[in-house]
Amino acid sequence: MDTLTHALSGALLGRATAPVNDPNAIPLSRRVALGALAAAFPDIDVVVSGLSPLTYLYHHRGVTHSWVMLALWAIVLGWLCSKIWRNGPRWRAYAVVIAMSIAAHIVGDWITSFGTMMFAPLSDARIEIGTTFIIDLWFTGIIIAGLLASLIWRASRAPAIAGLALLCAYVVLQFVMQQRAVAFGESYARAANISNAWVTALPRPPTPFNWMVVIEETGRYHYSLVSLSRSVAPQLAPDAGFIARVSAPYLPLSQAQWVRADRLGSKADMALAKEAMALPQFEFFRWFARYPVLYRIDADNNETCVWFQDLRFFTPGRPSWPFRYGMCRGADLQWRAYELLGDNTKSPVY
Repeated sequence: MDTLTHALSGALLGRATAPVNDPNAIPLSRRVALGALAAAFPDIDVVVSGLSPLTYLYHHRGVTHSWVMLALWAIVLGWLCSKIWRNGPRWRAYAVVIAMSIAAHIVGDWITSFGTMMFAPLSDARIEIGTTFIIDLWFTGIIIAGLLASLIWRASRAPAIAGLALLCAYVVLQFVMQQRAVAFGESYARAANISNAWVTALPRPPTPFNWMVVIEETGRYHYSLVSLSRSVAPQLAPDAGFIARVSAPYLPLSQAQWVRADRLGSKADMALAKEAMALPQFEFFRWFARYPVLYRIDADNNETCVWFQDLRFFTPGRPSWPFRYGMCRGADLQWRAYELLGDNTKSPVY
């Protein structure tokens, strides 16, 4: 989830949990601001991404997003706040607000399909529920509405509490839609006699009714872009806006179109793709990618590059496809790892 939405959720949580008529409590404006800052804090790990191209993959949503480390961050930051505001409450009061806000951040990333290493440094497994798209305007809008209502009715916690309740109800709705999308995929897999199929569904913008259903079998995937709210396919006008263009590819279940994607490409590409995928230097991509597939092979007299992408990041209407990586072999026959930027620019990752 984006950092702004995290910060807004911390502010709303800070307001919803503010004590009533307690003269020793953290001042309300400070509590709300602290909730916002603490909820944004875990994303401070992006600053280490400049150390190397792979640092972001390995460490973003790591120790700063961990239940294991939560108490440490709350205590340290709570103590720091008590030093900044010496005449205010003791560090424990600040630590409680900070802990709740960081927890909200962890949960906010947990519900996305990118996942979070919530047990770092004990485990580097990225765990996710996958109900919510990485940037969900409805999710963010509910939080903003709760904050605006809290400004209007300043003396009451009720608007903030109502906002949090509505936010939870929205995520429950997304979960229900996800299960419907998975059930549709399972039905298709049975009808198509796809054996040993594993079906998942990934949220897609701009509504909670748009999903990419993915059926995984040995060596390949089948995926379909579906809308759970449409009965007819949309007719896209030439002057359609951005939201309409992003939403148009998602078809009613009765008109769903399935695409097959082989992990290692066609038979002609398979041997080279398998070799590149298995290289020790490419371990980072095998760990990171959830639905890895061959993107293309570039070959000339001087160099051969084998590029892969992750279906998890396929979003129609997006100008580029992020997290494309590959292995390139030059005249010296040594394989090296690269990231593909755009369609034609590669950047070394070591």
